[in-house]
Amino acid sequence: MARSSKLSDARLIELFLDMLAAERGAAKNTLQAYARDLADFSAYLAAGGGAIAGAASEDVRGYLTALARRKFSPTSAARRLSAIRQLYRFLYLEGHRAANPAAAIEGPKRGRPLPKILSIAEVDRLLAAARAGLAHAGEPLNARLRAVRLICLLEVLYATGLRVSELVALPVSAGSRDARVLMVRGKGGKERLVPLNDAAKQAMAEYLGLRRDAGEAAKSPWLFPSFGESGHLTRQHFARELKTLAVAAGLRPAALSPHVLRHAFASHLLQNGADLRSVQMLLGHADISTTQIYTHVLDERLKSLVRDLHPLGQG
Repeated sequence: MARSSKLSDARLIELFLDMLAAERGAAKNTLQAYARDLADFSAYLAAGGGAIAGAASEDVRGYLTALARRKFSPTSAARRLSAIRQLYRFLYLEGHRAANPAAAIEGPKRGRPLPKILSIAEVDRLLAAARAGLAHAGEPLNARLRAVRLICLLEVLYATGLRVSELVALPVSAGSRDARVLMVRGKGGKERLVPLNDAAKQAMAEYLGLRRDAGEAAKSPWLFPSFGESGHLTRQHFARELKTLAVAAGLRPAALSPHVLRHAFASHLLQNGADLRSVQMLLGHADISTTQIYTHVLDERLKSLVRDLHPLGQG
């Protein structure tokens, strides 16, 4: 028998978020997203005189209808429903609810879009534009350091497919001269090894050399330090630099983000013969179904094999 919860919506959400952080190792960004989604659900219930502890299935369905009226995409609405389901499952297991009112509710139908990617030629143009920026960075050492940092960020991201949060939080030890792999701490605190290619190692060596020249080598434990609260470069700052670089490279800024380069890494590996399981491990996906979004690349490669190698393929 569930005990009648006298706790406020804010307290119930706080308990749920504490569980996500402690038991699942949820990242700060993940916790903030859950908090926003559940606060919106709570506000919807409060507007009708209700609360999370006493909501019924009809209330959850009503919330989904309200999201549709607010022009939420099916993907965004499905994410909200997932957060609500997990909250109520937690409340049920903790004895605050007798049942999960969201368990049997179907989410909005959503198609899984293909990831935005760059062609190999477009990645080459992007890197060329970054190197051209170094040539025009002028004499000040700080300007050269920013230009070389951008080249290093690009080379490492395209060589490894790291999440942008993993990239900007790399320790300075990742640039070790004899390092052949990166030890990356990903979602949920899970660690994985990611190989480094020669271009990425060279870019890190040049960048760290300039850092030493600028007297910054011993000042920060981060590979990409900044003066912000985190101590390292932010995801948003790198994303803005990419948008500016896109213009210089003749690419659409709207089509470029750190995550697009992660997609390019995975798609180009598959295009050149890598298997899906290996790409899953490199990307740090817990479930291969997440990696299967790239199977459109495999489909095209298989079609090309049949067309080019089958005796009747040119028929």
